[in-house]
Amino acid sequence: MNLVVRRLEQMKIDDNKIDEAVLALLLLGRHDGDRAWKGFDWAAMNRLYEKGFILDPRGKAKSVAFTEKGLREAERLLKKLFT
Repeated sequence: MNLVVRRLEQMKIDDNKIDEAVLALLLLGRHDGDRAWKGFDWAAMNRLYEKGFILDPRGKAKSVAFTEKGLREAERLLKKLFT
């Protein structure tokens, strides 16, 4: 097993913090109004969908749409985490 994979498995990753960072970073890839490129971990994208921040990420589209709630939260988190 890869050393990096072993170390990641030993770490206690906080999924909520990952979700906050992914939601904030999705905002940087925003285009066509409320859409963002969905190049992030599928588990995190699914959790964001379950929390009501994005529409269902499953499908062939290379982007996903924010909900109104998700767009507001992404803007808040981008400021909180990166300014």
